[in-house]
Amino acid sequence: MVEEVGCEVAGDRLSRVFSALADPTRRDMVARLAAGDATVNELAEPYDVTVQAVSKHIRVLEDAGLVSRGRDAQRRPCHLEAEVFDLMTKWLERYRHEAEDRFRRLDAVLEQMDEQPAGSTSPEEAAS
Repeated sequence: MVEEVGCEVAGDRLSRVFSALADPTRRDMVARLAAGDATVNELAEPYDVTVQAVSKHIRVLEDAGLVSRGRDAQRRPCHLEAEVFDLMTKWLERYRHEAEDRFRRLDAVLEQMDEQPAGSTSPEEAAS
């Protein structure tokens, strides 16, 4: 089921975010922007690609809502939009809680198995 958020469908936005983060170069750029704003030229420095290629990566991150570009005199710094991570966190938390519930149930079953004396049969085995 997909939640509606205003005119935008949350699932579509989440898909764009995960798609943008699927690329290791873009993930690295996001990690670098988490430390502070940077220009496209600054982001391009460690890579053996053109500034235009880095600009395309930034555009994908912008379209996903992960990055915005500001104006600071002649500089156009890229800024990480951290609130997008709240959307991802909510989605991940839902599945984390479900997984934790399954592990708790498994722990309970394993604990019951440890408590049974060796050679005894469980009520389920005796019924079969």
